[in-house]
Amino acid sequence: MTESPDRHPALEPVSLGSLDLANRLMVAPMTRISATPAGVPTELMADYYAEFASGGFGLVITEGIYPDAAYSQGYLDQPGLVTQEHIDGWRVVTDRVHADGARIVAQLMHAGALSQGNPYRSETLAPSAVEPLGTMMEAYGGSGPWPVPREATSDDIADVVDGFAAAARNAAAAGFDGIEVHAANGYLLDQFVTEYTNQRTDEYGASTANRIRLTAEVVERIVAETPEGFIVGVRVSQTKVNDVVYRWSGGAEDVVVISESLAKAGAHYIHVASEGRSWFETAQLADGSTVTGLAREVSGLPVIANGGMHDRDQAARVLAEGHADFLAIGHVALANPDLPNRLAAGDELAEFDPAMLRPSVTIESSLRWRQAGRAWQ
Repeated sequence: MTESPDRHPALEPVSLGSLDLANRLMVAPMTRISATPAGVPTELMADYYAEFASGGFGLVITEGIYPDAAYSQGYLDQPGLVTQEHIDGWRVVTDRVHADGARIVAQLMHAGALSQGNPYRSETLAPSAVEPLGTMMEAYGGSGPWPVPREATSDDIADVVDGFAAAARNAAAAGFDGIEVHAANGYLLDQFVTEYTNQRTDEYGASTANRIRLTAEVVERIVAETPEGFIVGVRVSQTKVNDVVYRWSGGAEDVVVISESLAKAGAHYIHVASEGRSWFETAQLADGSTVTGLAREVSGLPVIANGGMHDRDQAARVLAEGHADFLAIGHVALANPDLPNRLAAGDELAEFDPAMLRPSVTIESSLRWRQAGRAWQ
């Protein structure tokens, strides 16, 4: 073990809404498709999430969880928050995480047009009947082109909001400290925000204010129907799992409209995702400001930055310069579930090996990687 350096600012104890957190470091949501075929969390999933808690992370954000038994499920063996069995399974996970000293929020995700494994429906749903870019993701069990989705009706949209609200209530019953609305990375709510996937001319289309409307309605409804002190965050992004080059055409103006809308709806934080890119690459705006910093300024909400936040110097800069309040770490956390403890001790981090996610992005794949002798020390 190396000599401990000056304490890193990410290690400061801090509050997020009603939650007292051990530090500013969070586990980013990462799809693991390791639930039962019925979407019930397993003991292996409880072990997986508890390891981040014992490793020192202040907050764990789960993988995307489907919120309804209709169009929302994106992948086979994805966990849900729909049935009592789901609630009971997640209760085991939340109890384990809490026992190891961390907080945990459930990310609620409706896949929309990017659904490639849904036993509840044979068709997909989206704001408009636009075929998604690229092809289905093999690591998540898909192959070939995406189907053309069905355009959502007003009744469908109402059902989507109902589903998110019901799942948030279930999350509270399962012992979660809050939820994160997944409005990023190309999934349904982001499909409404994105111009080329949303060709609607009603109140949910055309302007940025209209395209963020559905996400704001989901947030407002969840805040109204969950207990006081229950955290409701929102994850947004420009890039997507099937389009890593997309940027909001309105630039800073879009950041302002989106951030103000989410704050007005009652969100407790905004999480800006990078979808496999570095924060520096995806956060920069034409005027020299950053998406994260501007969102923080105009919303008045805490902001989570994502993308390369395991880099000590970048993490310190993001916090010191006011670009964000919290740092979410994804793939590198898989190789270093004890990353906060390593940071505190001044120890080097193990490098992330893409083999941890092969042949599929399951917890079992990571375990095989560890059993092959490439585990963290």
